[in-house]
Amino acid sequence: MMHTEKLSRKETSLIHTCNAAIAVFFLIMLVSTSKIQAQFEEPEIKKVSTEDAAVFEATFKDIKWTGQGFNYNELDRVPAIELRARLESVFGEPTKTIEDILERGKLRAGKAIQFEYWFIVDGEIPMMILDLDGPFADGLVYVGASRFIDLMPAVKRSFTRQLLEAEPKAYLDYFFSPERQQWYEVRYQNGEYTKKEVDKPSQIRLY
Repeated sequence: MMHTEKLSRKETSLIHTCNAAIAVFFLIMLVSTSKIQAQFEEPEIKKVSTEDAAVFEATFKDIKWTGQGFNYNELDRVPAIELRARLESVFGEPTKTIEDILERGKLRAGKAIQFEYWFIVDGEIPMMILDLDGPFADGLVYVGASRFIDLMPAVKRSFTRQLLEAEPKAYLDYFFSPERQQWYEVRYQNGEYTKKEVDKPSQIRLY
């Protein structure tokens, strides 16, 4: 009788151990599945408005920026003049244009951009994109916070999908090329992309 009782206790203990192991296994699987699902979730990409640009700069003033992680893909073969129209469609007007980056009425050559879009990804990750050479180049320049570099490929994939699925929307920008010492009017209107030489726009005050 004692022997049977001991055996029963061992069997009960073994059953409890097995049940605990099974519970741990399913817990691990649940966590792993959640992580996998998280990797495939679409990141939320929110544009920073011009009005909120100062807050963005103050919040991320100590961020170490990097262009790494934004893997080259089909978006980088699209002319920037077209990407600007697709950005207008998805996110609206840029955070910054050339009018916004004048410093005390002076335009520094290194800051001669056509446009910049600033973003907050998933409520905490800063990202910026800008043109490389106004309407004369393909693709854009991407920078993000270096500590989130492992997330940038997923962000770029989502960003690419959104832009390529969007219908281009009309816009009008100005661009100054330091190399050419020339102002350009850059636009998309009535299905046509144009860049034409112009005099300095009157609303841009330089001295």
